[in-house]
Amino acid sequence: MANPWLSIIGIHPSGLQGLSAAALQDLNHAELVFGSPRHLELAQVGSRGRPWPVPFSVEPVLELRQQRQVAMLVSGDPFHFGAGASIAKHLEKGEWRNHPLPSTFSWISGQLGWPQEHTHCLGLHARSFETMTPLLAEGQRFICLLRDGAAAQEMAAWLTGQGWGHSPMWLISQAGSDAQNMREGLAQELSASLTEMPMSAPVAAAFEARGGASLSQVPGRCSAAFANDGQITKSPIRAMTLAALAPRKGECLWDLGAGSGSISVEWCLAGGNAVCVEQHAERVANISLNARRYAVPLKVIHGDSLSALSAIQPPAEAVFVGGGFTQELFDALCARLGSGWRLVVNAVALETQALLMELHRTHGGQLLQLQWSEAVPLGRMHSWQAARPIIQWIWSNSP
Repeated sequence: MANPWLSIIGIHPSGLQGLSAAALQDLNHAELVFGSPRHLELAQVGSRGRPWPVPFSVEPVLELRQQRQVAMLVSGDPFHFGAGASIAKHLEKGEWRNHPLPSTFSWISGQLGWPQEHTHCLGLHARSFETMTPLLAEGQRFICLLRDGAAAQEMAAWLTGQGWGHSPMWLISQAGSDAQNMREGLAQELSASLTEMPMSAPVAAAFEARGGASLSQVPGRCSAAFANDGQITKSPIRAMTLAALAPRKGECLWDLGAGSGSISVEWCLAGGNAVCVEQHAERVANISLNARRYAVPLKVIHGDSLSALSAIQPPAEAVFVGGGFTQELFDALCARLGSGWRLVVNAVALETQALLMELHRTHGGQLLQLQWSEAVPLGRMHSWQAARPIIQWIWSNSP
């Protein structure tokens, strides 16, 4: 398209003087300019300015598609945690011109001397601090965009509560501008001191993680890491089950009879998303708690697996059944998902084990017997205590 109708312009607290000649030209030619009140004031667009609706939506811009020359103002780099991607997914390539500026991440990493490619850059305006949980490890560096000064104090308090209170931390408002304000200290210190000196938006936090306990990066994390009522796939079996499920980034897991949801959480931590189905209300609550604890893309359905099957979305690339597996459920899964998915079933009950052996005989796949023992006290000494043996059936109907 020779003349794009939309200009996406990154703007900085320095205002018009920070814009390139091309960005200024597009801004001056725009009939209407969308942005936050702060950005509209910085750009001095007067009556052409249109503030974003609350809650944020790009619909007002899309309504003008191909009808007017429009500009939208965003912070720094529009396609790095900016609104550029929010509107581009509705448009065809060539409908917009992009005018990026250095992002807040660039300004702060440059000031702290941190290589940006080795720093976790996160937008936490609307996401929970638990998003950082899988990433927290000794010496890891973070730069996080926050909604306001109150959120900066909340982050410092959250880090302290998670055992990372000795992390060196920098809280920055108006990064890169003449009005920039930076507070420095340990997270545990800043969590208490900001009440006396509030910070004005835009606000970002940077810290180097120190002193806490990081989350293991492989499946089979300890059972204590999950809220549960004892109905949880034990750590060694969970590690083998995740290996059998073979999670891949972006794939969806259906976890039927999910218990605590530990299988689904670990699947999501490997880069996928999951839907849990569980019929017991108390366990549904535990699944939801575990999903929040690790900020994973997990949905939970309260109900019976067979009854819920027809309504589950999105379709699964993998299915795990940890309890309640039947021939009827297997047939329903085959009818619902067609081809191109894989199944892992763990069975303790003899009746279910017999069914898996029969399905293995007729459909193939891989059949394993998993047995393990744990050393437990026996008087003043120790002895092996065997767990119930588990039959695991691994099957795929991929063409």
